[in-house]
Amino acid sequence: MWTTLIFGGTAALFLAMTVAALWHLRWARRLPALETFTAAPRPASSAERHVRCSVVMAARDEEARIEGTVRHLLAQRGVEAEFIVVDDRSTDRTSEILRRLAKEDARLQVKRVEVLPEGWLGKCHACHVGASAATGDWILFTDADCWLKPDVIARALRLAERDGADHVTLTPGTVIESLGTRAWHLLFLTSLLSWFAGVNRDRPKSYLGIGAFNLVRASAYRQCGGYEALRLTVLDDLRLGLLLRRAGKRTRGFLGVDDVECHWGTTVGSMVKIMEKNYFAALDFRLWLVLAGSAVVILVSGILFIGLMTGSVAGLAAGLSPLSLILPAGIIARRLGWSWPCAVCTPFMFPVFLYALLNSTFVTLRQGGIRWRDTFYPLDALRAGNVR
Repeated sequence: MWTTLIFGGTAALFLAMTVAALWHLRWARRLPALETFTAAPRPASSAERHVRCSVVMAARDEEARIEGTVRHLLAQRGVEAEFIVVDDRSTDRTSEILRRLAKEDARLQVKRVEVLPEGWLGKCHACHVGASAATGDWILFTDADCWLKPDVIARALRLAERDGADHVTLTPGTVIESLGTRAWHLLFLTSLLSWFAGVNRDRPKSYLGIGAFNLVRASAYRQCGGYEALRLTVLDDLRLGLLLRRAGKRTRGFLGVDDVECHWGTTVGSMVKIMEKNYFAALDFRLWLVLAGSAVVILVSGILFIGLMTGSVAGLAAGLSPLSLILPAGIIARRLGWSWPCAVCTPFMFPVFLYALLNSTFVTLRQGGIRWRDTFYPLDALRAGNVR
């Protein structure tokens, strides 16, 4: 009796997760094509033709890819733009490459940070420096390892005009061939579906922000406090979305796919390493929440395993229920242009995600903080300055 109820409840849990994901998928789409906007009637008084965008990017020791990233930025069309790259204490050839590119194109400004002020994370300070120099009506924050499609900024601005939005954000599209890494990425996007649905439906408490492409109206950025308020926040991109929501601003979120092509995390192992600084921070450095969540995941995993071993109808239903998540993962894969096999592997990424969380927690606690781009930040300072 009790085992049947436990197995049934577990199966119902995964079924509910699948149904919710399928429902939220309605609001997880790609950024519309430019033709969609040009075909639609527009008010004669529209100021979009004169809108100016400031693109801000922080870079530290990026000599291997900074030139390709900047050239993709300079290739943007359909929008008046300035490009501000903040060289955050680089010790390699990044400065040299940026200076050469700035001589080629007057739209590119290079700011150099020699010393990180106390009470700041390096990236947050660099973004603050760049935003302080911005003169555009909009500010786009993007990363040094992201290549933008030539028309993506123009499309995002048109979308913001159409929807009356103050913030447009896109997930990073990844250049990967590994089946496991694609499965990881699909599970990550599945976990974001409710966030997409919330912001795109203007739900009051919903917010979203992704560092690969965070386009924000300059007036809204300054009104919400911007990076001045995020100076010690590890998940600065996400929490920028939170600040904008608290200021009553409207956000729109989209799947980046090839609009925002990011060159990082090409293996599952590298993704675990990249998330060392993020996952514990995502839980606001609360150890009890990590332990409680891990206990629940381990308990559910045990129920799934026992269910398969029993061979009963209820047990098999529970044991096989996580496979239902293949359906929403498959739909996302199709929207990304990926094949179904990576979606089939998606449910098996749950243990890897748990390991990544535990690894992030262990490394952060062992170090007493996080090490990010060769700079150490104490945990007490991060907890005190974190925006939540």
